[in-house]
Amino acid sequence: MTAIRMVSSVLLLVLMQSGALCARRFRGGRNPQPRRSPPPPTYRADRGDTTESFPLDFTAVEENMDNFMTQVKNLAQSLYPCSAQKLDYDMKLNFLENTSVTCNDGSPAGYYLKESRGSRRWLIFLEGGWYCFNKENCDSRYETMRRLMSSSKWPQTKTGTGILSPLPEENPHWWNANMVFIPYCSSDVWSGATAKTEQSGYAFMGSLIIQEVVKDLLNKGLDNAKVLLLAGSSAGGTGVLLNVDHVAELLEELGHTGIQVRGLSDSGWFLDNKQYHCTDCVDAVSCAPTETIKRGIKYWGGVVPERCRQAHEGEEWNCFFGYRVFPSIKSPVFVVQWLFDEAQLTVDNIQLTGQPVQEGQWRYIENLGIELRNTLKDVPAMFAPACLSHEVITRNYWIDVQVKGTSLPRALHCWDRSLHDNRNNKAPPKGCPVHLIDSCPWPHCNPTCPTIRDQFTGQEMNVIQFLMHMGFDVQKMAKQQGMDPSKLLGMLSSGS
Repeated sequence: MTAIRMVSSVLLLVLMQSGALCARRFRGGRNPQPRRSPPPPTYRADRGDTTESFPLDFTAVEENMDNFMTQVKNLAQSLYPCSAQKLDYDMKLNFLENTSVTCNDGSPAGYYLKESRGSRRWLIFLEGGWYCFNKENCDSRYETMRRLMSSSKWPQTKTGTGILSPLPEENPHWWNANMVFIPYCSSDVWSGATAKTEQSGYAFMGSLIIQEVVKDLLNKGLDNAKVLLLAGSSAGGTGVLLNVDHVAELLEELGHTGIQVRGLSDSGWFLDNKQYHCTDCVDAVSCAPTETIKRGIKYWGGVVPERCRQAHEGEEWNCFFGYRVFPSIKSPVFVVQWLFDEAQLTVDNIQLTGQPVQEGQWRYIENLGIELRNTLKDVPAMFAPACLSHEVITRNYWIDVQVKGTSLPRALHCWDRSLHDNRNNKAPPKGCPVHLIDSCPWPHCNPTCPTIRDQFTGQEMNVIQFLMHMGFDVQKMAKQQGMDPSKLLGMLSSGS
């Protein structure tokens, strides 16, 4: 068996290298977003004209060697002849079999699927996109962002990026999973379970949509899954926290007890803190987070995890905030959260465009980082860079951001391994961290943060230019740190 594994490993490595080169050739017009180029992670070769190599990740086929050669055969067939065919990377649109579960406007809900035959890993991604919480701002949302409330104009295919990409160079450890993208069309932070009524004018069925997608997928190979990762960004990240145990319980009720359900919440760990200055509660952007959720949960008929509901009976809105719901979640969850999240700052009424921020705003931003660190300190598996940004796992630069020298894909791989080892009573791997949080105190003090551009000129800004734009007082900060201003500037320039 060892000899077979060695031969298979060499064969798979050759095919993966060919696949990466072929994939790059076929990416064609997909232009990557401008991004900073930090030192490459140890698991990824420098990009260039040389052949790239990738780590062998057998978690998809562990204890499943019967399917291993099927995967190799399928991969070989898809790559030959590489230059004569266009590889089919796209996820394809499927509407739910249960037509009573709909988007806001009553149009059918659905999902995009790209199967990876032979793989027993499934990734279901929940899209984000804010929410609405009364008839007036839902009507406005329907006029301006209909895609997030209706399936009437959804395209037939969707190309996965970041952790949804089927390309090993962009997605080192999950590229060969079965990929599912659920478009957000319920405007309820994936919590609603209410049909359309005359009073509301809309259906709010986010929680039911997730359950129906899972049921549909059981007939398409999910019944044979080993791992199901429920992931999401922004409102979808909060949706993961609200639904990951629901999904695990559903599969258990349907008799699929062997599927390990896990969660990956990206940029959905919001705080119910006090705004920098209060404004009238008109829409989701201007209203205080607690107030929008209090109104929304009633309007949507929102459903929260049972254990959290019991802990906050009568005040179920608490369960929409990560640090309050997390202690009640039974499924393993990995939290990804920028310490200076743009969406959090927006609802807190901190404006980051135009004039440099005032000293009071700067203090508020610093305190936000401190508060987020405090709420994340007891989360076992997490990745929290000190950057000003929002969402990351579906960005093609997600492989470049690092915390303490470890990239996000690497941290997720370490988490996968630790969960697998725990089930098999093995010691966790050394040098494979899963709890990663930046200690530096300012936005973008991490040199691997995504590139910032001036919103008016479009020009890239370095860290010092950005901090000056934010109202950063070098003299004052240097004095607080007990160092010479020029030394502080030098440290910032080098990313120290």
